[in-house]
Parts: sequence; C-alpha cells; structure tokens
Amino acid sequence: MSANPTSPDAFAVHLDGRDATAAELGTLALAGYAHFTAMQVRGGRVRALDLHLARLRGASLELFGEALPDAQITAYLRAAIAQSPPDASLTATVYSQEGEYTASGGDSARLRVLVRTGPPSNGPTGPLDLAVVEYERVAPGIKHVGEIAKTYYLRRAVAEGFDDAAFADRKGRLSEASIWNLAFWDGEAVVWPEAEMLTGTTMGILRRQLDRIGVPQRVRELTVAELPDLAGAVVMNSWTPAVPVHRIGTVAIPAAPDFLDTLRRAYDAEPQTSP
Repeated sequence: MSANPTSPDAFAVHLDGRDATAAELGTLALAGYAHFTAMQVRGGRVRALDLHLARLRGASLELFGEALPDAQITAYLRAAIAQSPPDASLTATVYSQEGEYTASGGDSARLRVLVRTGPPSNGPTGPLDLAVVEYERVAPGIKHVGEIAKTYYLRRAVAEGFDDAAFADRKGRLSEASIWNLAFWDGEAVVWPEAEMLTGTTMGILRRQLDRIGVPQRVRELTVAELPDLAGAVVMNSWTPAVPVHRIGTVAIPAAPDFLDTLRRAYDAEPQTSP
C-alpha cells in the first residue's frame, strides 16, 4: 500500500477478493446488468453491515435468482479494507459472467464481486436547492448500475440554477433524489415519502435508530403542493445522514437545525463494526 493515503495506489480494486487485472476490468467497461452497495469506512469499520449484506442478497436473488453467501461477501469486503487506508469509500458490485442480453439468469457459481475503495467522502454541506423532475426508476428497489438518468437530471438541474434533482412519479408523489433519499420534518415527526424508491442503508439506519430513541416517524404521500406545510427537509445517502434542503422546485423549505441534529444523533448511535 502506498504511504500517501490520497494516491490511487493506496486503494483496492479487487475481483472476488484479490487484485483485479486490467483484462478483467476491461470486460466490465460496458457492463450494465449489475447491482451494488456503497459505504463509508472509518477506522476500518462500517455502519449497518447487515443492511448492506441484505441489500446485496436481495438484489442478487431478484436479478440472478441466486445470491452469494454473506460470509463470502464479508470476506471480500474485509480483504479490500485491509489493503486500503483506514478511512475510505467502498463500493461492492455484484454481476454475472454471463453478462447482458442473455436469457439465462445465471447462478452463484457465475456471480462475481468487484470491490473498489477510494478516498473517503462526507458529502456536501448544503443547503441544497432541488429541481423537480417527473421520473420513475426501473426496478426502484434495486441499487443497480447504468442509470444515466440520475446524472442526466443532475446536470440539467445544475444548468437551471439548482444543485440537484428530486424525482416525482406520474402521480406527482415525491420519491427520492438523484443519489439521495428524501426525509422531511412536520414539526413533530420525521416524514418519509410514500412512493416506489430505493430504500437506502442510511435511511434504514435512521429509521431503526429513531425508533430506538423514541422520535416519531410517519410515511405519507407528498406532492410539491404539500411542501409549504412542512418544517424542514434533508437528503441523505452513504456519505451523510442529513444535508439540509432549502428549496424544492419553487417552494422554499424552512431551515430546521433541530431536525438535522436529531438525524445526526440517530446516525451516530448506529454502532460501527469491522467486517
């Protein structure tokens, strides 16, 4: 490992628990039928390993009809973390050697795992202004690769003077943002949007820890027209549990420092473990 923790050589690019070759990586350049999970490693430990493993297991069953054992995935994560600085970003991608455009679904003998690490990230500090676009992801419950819409709408939003984009479905219900989950505050409870979306691991952490510390939570359909009734909004992903949002479309959202503190307190209550 390089002595310089910011050098690309300090990080891991592993295929099935060992250094990947250039030829192996070359075959993945156009791969698009795969799924992944992303996490932040701090001090060689991660939060909510159980949620990440459950995500990979469920997505593999859905896409391939088979899933690798949790212990095998964990061993691959451990190997990449051991070869990286103690603080890093990590992405684990599962794909089938059969590739795309084939009728066969594959099986566990043909599933491969690419684990990459890179510099750690804490995400933007905000506050963010989000454009609203009508968009529904294919297989929204799976964190799959090859979604150009997320970058496409992000760049369109920035060109229009926003920081990012939030998605609304054909019914006008807010669901998620480009690479974020959305959460709101109504003055008494955390409000999660009711719509088809990817349930993020940070969202999962917050929901169980908010339950533990006794903070009320509600799930309800939310449209842009209902936003003026709310008292705060954030986005979250594996980088951070709470980036404040101050505008969605044309609607200004009040600053809610107590809401942010509550989410961060809940997130910090989640223990970090070594894979």
